Amino acid sequence: MKNKDKVEYISEDDQGMGDKIKKIKKQLKACQKEKEEYLAGWQRAKADLINYKKEQEQKISDYYKFANQGLITEVIMVLDSFEEAIKHSPPAGGEAIEQLYNQLKNILKNQRLEEIKAVGEKFNPEFHESIGEVKGKNPGFIVEEVQKGYKLNNKVIRPSRVKISK
Repeated sequence: MKNKDKVEYISEDDQGMGDKIKKIKKQLKACQKEKEEYLAGWQRAKADLINYKKEQEQKISDYYKFANQGLITEVIMVLDSFEEAIKHSPPAGGEAIEQLYNQLKNILKNQRLEEIKAVGEKFNPEFHESIGEVKGKNPGFIVEEVQKGYKLNNKVIRPSRVKISK
């Protein structure tokens, strides 16, 4: 017989070995699939943890930015009182009040409090609260500020109360 005509005979031991190999390959595929699932789950959990840490850092940052918002909101009322006192005080006594008022404004400015521009600006409901309308040349523009508005760290904590032209 030539090599082409040669027939290989598989013994029963060889047959059992083939079944074992198939079984091991099947187990290997199952293990690889399980490994991939565990790896994907671990990667998702790691990404979730990273996102959670970022969210917490942002919350802490926001907390520090706005922790004194309540106090500043109350101090703003004192600013309002100072403004009224300056308007109604005699010239000689008004200078001292105005100096105290400016010191207080500087302290608040250092805390990142800023006034919202109003008179002459186009009405924007994000920053302004309309309390009335008056006849004017430029409809939709603010002609009078009744109460100043303020932003703390670029967040409106009190809108400007204004009158707009119609």
